[in-house]
Amino acid sequence: MSRSSREATVRPETPSESASAAGATEGDDRDLRPQRMAEMVGQREVHERISIAVDAARKRGDVLGHILLDGPPGLGKTTFATCIPRELGTTVQIASGAALSAPKDLMPYLTNAAEGSVLFIDEIHRLPIAVEEFLYPAMEDFRVDFTWGEGVSARTINMPLRPFTLVGATTRAGLISAPLRDRFQMREHLDFYSVDELAEIVRRSAGRLGMPMDDTSADEIARRSRGTPRLANNRLRWIRDYSTSRAAGRLDVEITRRALDMQGIDIIGLDAFDRRYLETIHRVFAGGPVGIEAIAHTMSSAADTLESDVEPFLLRCELVIRTPRGRQLTPRGEEHLGVPPRAGGQPRLF
Repeated sequence: MSRSSREATVRPETPSESASAAGATEGDDRDLRPQRMAEMVGQREVHERISIAVDAARKRGDVLGHILLDGPPGLGKTTFATCIPRELGTTVQIASGAALSAPKDLMPYLTNAAEGSVLFIDEIHRLPIAVEEFLYPAMEDFRVDFTWGEGVSARTINMPLRPFTLVGATTRAGLISAPLRDRFQMREHLDFYSVDELAEIVRRSAGRLGMPMDDTSADEIARRSRGTPRLANNRLRWIRDYSTSRAAGRLDVEITRRALDMQGIDIIGLDAFDRRYLETIHRVFAGGPVGIEAIAHTMSSAADTLESDVEPFLLRCELVIRTPRGRQLTPRGEEHLGVPPRAGGQPRLF
């Protein structure tokens, strides 16, 4: 994907544009993300703090401070990053940390940033150290420093930038260096959503998709969505397809359950890959403890994928624990797999 395809611009809408957009949204299911922060469900404490900072910057006519958002995938980091510039009435540029391999890749974003605009860097933990260091003066003093020429004739040039706001998003906050992390005025952690919050998201998304949705079905989808809005919307789209193909467009809780069961999603939201992770620890490593690399090699997967996509929810549900010697199934995890618990009902820690 080219860099230009990852860039986007958001500008304030006029009333007529908003009305046109609302009409288009009713038949457009490609993006179920909220368009304004007031439309967002969940993350209330984070929402309130960011709203105060945005409101204060707007009232002062000042530039919003840099913001770092961290948390598991699918919890709303990108939604916050795209709603913030709409609240500020400014533009946003979107980049991926994985694509910024050298300072020259970052320069177009910095020089094109309008005053008060937002630069959103997703997966910011993947920035190389050279790009990080190039970003420091841009964040602190709104300037970039580069060397012109070589040898004794080389000289350092300072180029001023228009003040902007950097919003960084990461699923691996521990991989961000301390100097970069400390340059963010706000650091916010996004946590998993409750069943009630997800059910509200499901009902809203169903309305946008033109689907019938009762509270019982919404609760069932919410319980099986692992506390993640992105998964809830993905489950919802699949249920719509199932309902259209197998139930003549009807939807009730039984149809919902059949659709999710066909996808292999169990009663707490684990899919086949999640259960394979648990079964690998149980069957191959006798319940653990076992290192993440050994699990990844056995599953022919990447350790990063397991750590960022699979483990957060399993840890939250207390199905596995991390011990000094590696990952360990808990009695609850063994019970979910339907295997007899160990004698004494306690995991082996050492």
